[in-house]
Amino acid sequence: MVDQQLHKGKTDGLRSPRLAPVSQVACTKCGLGKLCLPATMDSPQLKTFEKIVHKTRPLQNGDHLFRVADDFSDIYAVRSGCFKTYVVDAAGREQVLGFHLAGELLGLDAIYQGVHVSNATALGTSSVCKLQYDEVTTLSQQMPELQNHMFRLLSRRISDLSAAAADHSADERMAAFLLSLASRFKARGYSSKEFNLAMSRSDIANYLRLATETVSRVLARFQKKGLIKVDRKLVQLLDKDALCKAAGTATW
Repeated sequence: MVDQQLHKGKTDGLRSPRLAPVSQVACTKCGLGKLCLPATMDSPQLKTFEKIVHKTRPLQNGDHLFRVADDFSDIYAVRSGCFKTYVVDAAGREQVLGFHLAGELLGLDAIYQGVHVSNATALGTSSVCKLQYDEVTTLSQQMPELQNHMFRLLSRRISDLSAAAADHSADERMAAFLLSLASRFKARGYSSKEFNLAMSRSDIANYLRLATETVSRVLARFQKKGLIKVDRKLVQLLDKDALCKAAGTATW
């Protein structure tokens, strides 16, 4: 459960208290603005949008941003770090739904039901910007490009879930996953050839619908072939062309 100092409200062990906003955010000064916001927003629109965005205090590894059945009122933009979303089935088995990097949104899947349908937990020290959904929808009526941006993000999420359900081999899934991470890191101004994995091998395996041992074997096989180099959490992509061939038609 999240540290009580990070939140206000009652904590009952089942629901996550709301994140207390710390301050408003100057999106124009944030390097992630181009990832969170429509590129067509002009300066006056950005200033208006900034009024509904609030930065919160960091969460530590394992802290929950929200849990299943929490009331939905806010969406979150990852400001730093990484978050994992997951659900737990009736048998108590965890199913990882995704990993969310800086500049990506969390909570959009709760819009329809009005309550969160997944859990979101921090992988390492991470932080978010909080946006009240009602304020976002009101602002979207004035800024159609903001509404279109939300639709694109929802569409991309549906596409990701479809990719997870596709029938691909272990090698294809692992290669596509590494290439996806490389592309996402590049969009954030980081190296696309060398990066740290915030998630554990077991979480990666769960997300890719593979056994943990299979993930380890595939990584070892890729390393032996000279496609990658792995040192604990650090991954170097040595041959992207070969990785693309290994991924085949798989996307993640």
